[in-house]
Amino acid sequence: MSLNPTRRAALHDAARWAMREDEAVLREAPPPAAAEVQAMLDDRALSDAMAQLPRLSDAEIRALRTRRRTAIGTGGLLGIAAVLGIGGWQAGWYRAAAPAPLHYETARGQMLDVKLADGSSVHLNGATSLDVTLEEDRRSVTMQRGEAYFDVAHLPDRPFTVHAGGAATQVLGTAFDIDIAAGGVRLAVYRGRVRFGDAAAAVIVPAGWRTRFADGRAQPPTRFDAAQKDWRDGWLDIDAMPLGDLVDALNRRGGPLIAPPPPSLRGLAVSGRFRLDSPQALLDAMGLAYGFRTTRTGGELRLEATVDDANPSRP
Repeated sequence: MSLNPTRRAALHDAARWAMREDEAVLREAPPPAAAEVQAMLDDRALSDAMAQLPRLSDAEIRALRTRRRTAIGTGGLLGIAAVLGIGGWQAGWYRAAAPAPLHYETARGQMLDVKLADGSSVHLNGATSLDVTLEEDRRSVTMQRGEAYFDVAHLPDRPFTVHAGGAATQVLGTAFDIDIAAGGVRLAVYRGRVRFGDAAAAVIVPAGWRTRFADGRAQPPTRFDAAQKDWRDGWLDIDAMPLGDLVDALNRRGGPLIAPPPPSLRGLAVSGRFRLDSPQALLDAMGLAYGFRTTRTGGELRLEATVDDANPSRP
């Protein structure tokens, strides 16, 4: 016997109310069909059937409900079977709760290699914080700060997504680096292809290309040499990186803390390939080329714009 849409909707609402867990919902007035649903849930035979639901056929479950059919009515019984039976299982009402995220975090100057249960691996740079959630049909990472290199196991039925600073990086199996910096989220792809951006607009970034997500959009990708050593081996390869982002990268390595550059220097675009083992020497050398100097106050380094004697207005 089929149910009219109004009756089916009423039983559907009542079933959800009966399976409530939130105390706020408990204080709400029950829906019209709540008494019918609650009576069925209180039935011992039905409870036994529900406990074994994945192993029973529809016919076997209906047979166990025969004792309730006279009291509640055939139409109501078949309707609640549709709501609480196989359809409810497939809709996910009885699925186990999503696994709790696994949290990983590093301090300045510390690195961490993590092997995930799905076969993927994550290499955390210093001052990095992220959460990993592995579910049956998807894998996700939420980065709060820092930088991480991901080598993702290829599992077509379980896409892997990294959320960082408003950008989403979606992959199946590939290797890439995500860097949350002051000037935006930076992406470099080492193997495979990556979809990078937000829900409104995204770019496809292949291996050997990198880009940045800033001001709500992904910038056009540019090439880099993915075969060269990177920050994991103590090297930094940058192309028109804002000086503020460079300071973020250097601060993750430990050593003297570098204060954020003043506004006049923060967006200065710097390029080159550098060792990361001596931040002050690197900044001193860069300052000669880009017009700033490094000073030390206590244990902190500060960057200051220099003045051209021939043109005092030009830093």
